[in-house]
Amino acid sequence: MLPDNNVQSQGQTTPVMQAPLTEPAPPLYQQPASELSPEQSQHQLQAIDALIQAGNHDTAQKLADDLDPAALSVQQRGQLNLIYAQIALNVGEAEQALGRLELIQAQQLSPENRIKYFQSQAFAFSLTGRLLDSVRSRIELSKLLNSPDERDDNHAAILETLSLMPEPALQAQSHEAKDELAGWLSLASVLKLKEQDPAAFDAGLAKWREIFPGHPANSYLLKNRVENADKQSLSVAVLLPESGPFAQAAKAIRAGFMAAYDRQDSNGSKPTIRFYDTEQSTPADLYNQAVTDGAEFIVGPLNKEHIQSLADSVAFDVPVLALNHIPGLLKHNLYQFSLSPMDDVEQISNKAWLDGRQKALLLIPENDQGKRIANFFTENWQGVGGSILELQSYNPKTTDFSRVIKKLLNIDESEGRYRKISQLIPSLTYTPRQRQDADALLLSAYTGEARLINPQLQYYQAGSLPIYALPAVYSGQPDSALDQDLNKITFCDTPWLLGSGQDGLSMSALQDIWRQFTSPYLRLIAMGIDAYGLIGQLDKLDIAPYSGATGILSLMPDGRIRRELACAKFMDGRPELIDTINISPTHENQPAQALLPMDEHAE
Repeated sequence: MLPDNNVQSQGQTTPVMQAPLTEPAPPLYQQPASELSPEQSQHQLQAIDALIQAGNHDTAQKLADDLDPAALSVQQRGQLNLIYAQIALNVGEAEQALGRLELIQAQQLSPENRIKYFQSQAFAFSLTGRLLDSVRSRIELSKLLNSPDERDDNHAAILETLSLMPEPALQAQSHEAKDELAGWLSLASVLKLKEQDPAAFDAGLAKWREIFPGHPANSYLLKNRVENADKQSLSVAVLLPESGPFAQAAKAIRAGFMAAYDRQDSNGSKPTIRFYDTEQSTPADLYNQAVTDGAEFIVGPLNKEHIQSLADSVAFDVPVLALNHIPGLLKHNLYQFSLSPMDDVEQISNKAWLDGRQKALLLIPENDQGKRIANFFTENWQGVGGSILELQSYNPKTTDFSRVIKKLLNIDESEGRYRKISQLIPSLTYTPRQRQDADALLLSAYTGEARLINPQLQYYQAGSLPIYALPAVYSGQPDSALDQDLNKITFCDTPWLLGSGQDGLSMSALQDIWRQFTSPYLRLIAMGIDAYGLIGQLDKLDIAPYSGATGILSLMPDGRIRRELACAKFMDGRPELIDTINISPTHENQPAQALLPMDEHAE
């Protein structure tokens, strides 16, 4: 079941893009760890902590490994285990982080480190699906926070975590819980009624206030969030599935949508949001029901079949922002917004062209998705004046791509020539030589595939051939160790994944949200952020582009929302921003079939 209400979430986070620290290590690092005095050990622990806060986890790990736990005090050993837990969380190793945290007695930590302890514990529990334990950690965290804003952010995270629990689970736990936790569980149940049954919600909220008059949520949620609902102006309906094959994708979109809603300036006019389950009725019936309920703007549906059905059935008296794209579908008041491969292919093609490339090799997966991508690439590359010298497809289920790569690089021909010559000159040593007529390789591959393909390309002496890849080459989460195998690959992707974001909507600020999803769904969170932002931008989008999480957004004449991406290149295992791409207007509306974001082959 999808959450019926989401609230603001913000905590200790790690930026996606980090600059390496360039200052030399302090002299004490040169001493053997066993010879450090307690004061020096504490200074080193503080330096390691500073590296973690700056995002330099690799260096932090190395310096932490240099310390001898036996030479540390009990409090310092706890701090060292906390450091290891934070490093583990940065790479998504939640179970490993919990193992480290279990070795710590929180009361032996300094007040500052106790805060980090409960923050890390809450993150780790959330990542492993232990939502109630995550809430318990945040309740303890609230007792340590002095800033009202920090407490509000933490309370928001509590309600957001509980919103992910099904109603039966909330009810079952609320009967067993006591005191403050019982109040949070009860409030989460009440909030689920907000969109479903407003009258029951009002009654439930009044009763909750009577039962929990001194609960911390009163000052946070009731005053600043719920009571302001009556002052909201625009009524928005969101049509998304709560079950079926697209439910998880819809959940990610909804998470981004509600994050943007919750973080909108409270001084501004915030809309009333009502969700409708597209698995429970026809798109036309839901549209009409939403209009009857007072909707002035509709977001969704997500499924292309539902969009087509809606277009065939209603007159769109109320504007609709569909969350997919159907080529050729043009109707007044219908806008189509998707993470279309059209934009992905168009912009990496233009990036390569602007870099001076003209003659490209194309390597794509051997499936229907690959065929569509090949068509997109060929059309766009030829559209800017380039030529595809050769196309090869690979089996994404294998790990040995040598046969395909050798064909792509004409290695087979050079091997044949070598065998003939070696019969005359037996001492001749063979060295693979790449073809000389190509100046770029266009690649469609997911992260796991690309980590295998790129080293094999280098083995066959293709190191000087620039590689340009689609966004799927990047998992969305930096992993400098594994992504060393992606070095020198250029790609254009969703800016949000590369460190861009406004106010509290950057990827680092929304860590509590995106860590609940696997890599294939991260871009959909950004899509949800933009779906909310577009509500107030569509009337001027054809005049002024909108800088969103998924790119710089503009409106095409056919009602499609086009994205301009950010470009990056893998260096030392991390994506480093290069620039954004300004697409030539002569290629803005090339026909092609768009795909649902979740239609792409999974890694």
